[in-house]
Amino acid sequence: MSPKLVSIVGGLAVVALVVAIAVLPRLGFLSWGEAPATHAGGESVTVTGEADIGGPFTLVNGAGETVTEESFPGQYLLVYFGYTFCPDVCPTSLQTLTDALERLDPAVVERIQPLFITVDPQRDRPADVAEYAGFFHPKLIGLTGTEAQVAAAAEAYKVYYAKVEQPDSAAPYLLDHSAITYLMAPDGSLAAFFRHGQPAEEMAARLREVVGGAGS
Repeated sequence: MSPKLVSIVGGLAVVALVVAIAVLPRLGFLSWGEAPATHAGGESVTVTGEADIGGPFTLVNGAGETVTEESFPGQYLLVYFGYTFCPDVCPTSLQTLTDALERLDPAVVERIQPLFITVDPQRDRPADVAEYAGFFHPKLIGLTGTEAQVAAAAEAYKVYYAKVEQPDSAAPYLLDHSAITYLMAPDGSLAAFFRHGQPAEEMAARLREVVGGAGS
């Protein structure tokens, strides 16, 4: 079993354990303004203001094709930044995203394009992000790029990430990173966002309200 698959399986085991002992944090939906974004180091960074989030990006998908924010006309983008070697936060967040999408009517899901953007382009090649995304939801697209491209996308979304060296570990480094899932409207504006640990049923309800309501 590959290290990345072990990481995913381990992360999903954490999800199952948390649910089993009924301590999954039930955080409310974030309102506009300041909101803490949890990341792997246990600290917090701040996401501020609806107009501050999102913007142009140029990245590469699993087939090596260039992807930009304009590649999905008419779609709501459900965007998560992470990396394939992430031991727990990323697989947990992406499983929540998957569970939320599976709670929605197909007509609503059809209007949503989920994206996984790596913050570890040094290790995450196009084939890696494609394989990783495929472990979760069939619509999830993995994106990578050069370090400059990834940094620009992260900056547009106010995403924090930083390398944490692991001298005594088999993995040379991990990445501290924020763990917010963003819902971007077709016009590029921020429609909603979700914190790590927010239950899938709450995410699904908000997606149904925003995306389903827009289509009614």
